Amino acid sequence: MTEFMSQNTTPAVETFDLVRQFGDFTAVDRLNLHVRRGSFFGFLGPNGAGKSTTIKMLTGLLGPTGGKIRVLGRDLEWEALEVKRRIGVVPEDLNLFERLTGAEMLAFTGRMYGLQKSEIAERAPELLELMELESEPKKLIVEYSHGMKKKLSLACSLIHRPEILFLDEPFEGVDAIASRTLKDLLSRLTERGLTVFLTSHVLEIVERLCSDIAIISQGKLLAAGSLDELKKGIPVEGDGDLRRPVSLEEYFIHIVGGTRISGEEEVLQWLG
Repeated sequence: MTEFMSQNTTPAVETFDLVRQFGDFTAVDRLNLHVRRGSFFGFLGPNGAGKSTTIKMLTGLLGPTGGKIRVLGRDLEWEALEVKRRIGVVPEDLNLFERLTGAEMLAFTGRMYGLQKSEIAERAPELLELMELESEPKKLIVEYSHGMKKKLSLACSLIHRPEILFLDEPFEGVDAIASRTLKDLLSRLTERGLTVFLTSHVLEIVERLCSDIAIISQGKLLAAGSLDELKKGIPVEGDGDLRRPVSLEEYFIHIVGGTRISGEEEVLQWLG
């Protein structure tokens, strides 16, 4: 596939005091993000933290209540169409037209992005083969498994050669084989310079793939930085400033204030 590398050093994504309210509820509260170009950015948080709301704002699907968004150096409020031409999105709910075949869905998506028929004819078969979807060309999307739909949605998000790829829970409900295909592909794309912005609850996948991490809870940014920096950041209890390496899961639980059950005697005693 064609290289995605860009010499532009402006950030891929920046937000400035970004706010989104739904009535009296604040889903995103003065969020300031900085996403480097070419990075694999993991955006983490517990359920209801504001991750999907943030992605919808960054991709122009939802307007912010306050604050500012810059994507690829462009103000999203004033240059939304140009930004949307240069990004790819795999939403959590996929939004595929299920009475089409995979090839028809790719052709439709390509035309929506303004690609010529010759470009679609060149790129679509390669994407279907890459996603291992080429073996049944007449199969309708409604007959696809959930994993196949995820892979097709990813193919649709790539056909116009985006500079940033936004992925909202791409591994949810995907079997091990499809998950491996997606992980390997995403790793190769970031090596070529594509910026990936990922939300996921599967911390092992984030730890394996992501170079940079941000963690939010209740709409507020709690931590941001490189994965290696954040994993060094937990003080060892009782040892003052001494710090030890930790897993992403340990850091995540520490930073969002989660707790673990300490002993078997505390686990649903009525079951025993």
